[in-house]
Amino acid sequence: MAAIALVLFAPAALADLRICNKTTSRVGIAVGYKDEDSWKTEGWWNIGANSCETLLAGPLVSRFYYLYAVDYDRGGEWSGRSFMCTQEKTFTIKGIEDCLRRGYERTGFFEIDTGEQRTWTVQLTEPGRAGGNPAP
Repeated sequence: MAAIALVLFAPAALADLRICNKTTSRVGIAVGYKDEDSWKTEGWWNIGANSCETLLAGPLVSRFYYLYAVDYDRGGEWSGRSFMCTQEKTFTIKGIEDCLRRGYERTGFFEIDTGEQRTWTVQLTEPGRAGGNPAP
């Protein structure tokens, strides 16, 4: 969704990967990351307007995480060029290769570079709204 801005920051709070939906719409979130032995994608977290949710609890173990978000109310998406597997209903999928052949959708995620921080918060914002302050 071209009209929506994305703001990333690392607060000095609890150790988690969190997302704050600072829009007036409900959004659906999928996350991709590498665990101990393979790539994994998980979804969907449904986050109401102006609220936050912890996607992964505990200290972050990777530098890079990947997110895909869809605006349920106005349409559009936050996406990128890192392709991973998803499906329409709640999912946990191991592996990011051959999504279509394995019966999944091939979805473009955007990359988050946490700089090896132990905690990170992503804020989805609409144009003209302030972002970058630590989330509650």
